[in-house]
Amino acid sequence: MEGAGVVTAVGEGVRDLKVGRHVAYAGPIGAYAKERLIAADRVVKIPAGVSDETAAAIMLKGMTAQYLLRRTYKVGRETTLLFHAAAGGVGLIACQWAASLGATVIGTVGSAGKALIARAHGCSHVINTREEDLVAKVKDYTKGRGVDVVYDSIGKDTFPASLDCLKPLGMWVSFGQASGPVPPFKITLLSQKGSLFATRPSLGSYTETRKDLVATANDLFDVIAKGKVKIAANQSYPLAEAERAHRDLEARLTTGSTLLIP
Repeated sequence: MEGAGVVTAVGEGVRDLKVGRHVAYAGPIGAYAKERLIAADRVVKIPAGVSDETAAAIMLKGMTAQYLLRRTYKVGRETTLLFHAAAGGVGLIACQWAASLGATVIGTVGSAGKALIARAHGCSHVINTREEDLVAKVKDYTKGRGVDVVYDSIGKDTFPASLDCLKPLGMWVSFGQASGPVPPFKITLLSQKGSLFATRPSLGSYTETRKDLVATANDLFDVIAKGKVKIAANQSYPLAEAERAHRDLEARLTTGSTLLIP
């Protein structure tokens, strides 16, 4: 759903793109290809100083981080947040970005090695959920109060624990389901646990208009250009070895972004 490359042809009526322009995109599905057709209003121009590899590594994950931190819940200096999978592709970008905004970032990981990576990318505190009690550690780090917002891409395995990490009136942002979908629950559970807010956002909704797409991408490119977010494209595979890339991802052997090179 994300990629970058060079325009080789444009359709009739396209005015702002020319052959030779470097562009990037996030969605629709079809990035596993050497060439593809894509609607002109769904690509953005890659600014000078950003490589095609960097752009390909950030579009879906980076724009997801943008809307999560800047629009779904506006993170600032007073924010304490919990970000699951802090050493993952979205996590490494989002935790750095949140830290640059002055937030206190608590990240979860699944190994000691990933804990070191998360600490190096913006997390003030890291919880290894394979060895530590998630809710107890969050309460410890927040002096019993809980966090303002939980960003949860895990799904089934972190529910309802994510809700228990929130302070009253906190927000649970469920934006993925790596471990499986969140099971059905009664909405009264939110009131029982402190009049909580819950949302299930998607990048498609936040970038539906051309204006929002460009603004989101430009905000992402800006924080990268300013050095607030450093991109970790830690693995690359030939496109022909996409199966191996998937097996490594499933085995939790990857960190940061993974590139497929045609």
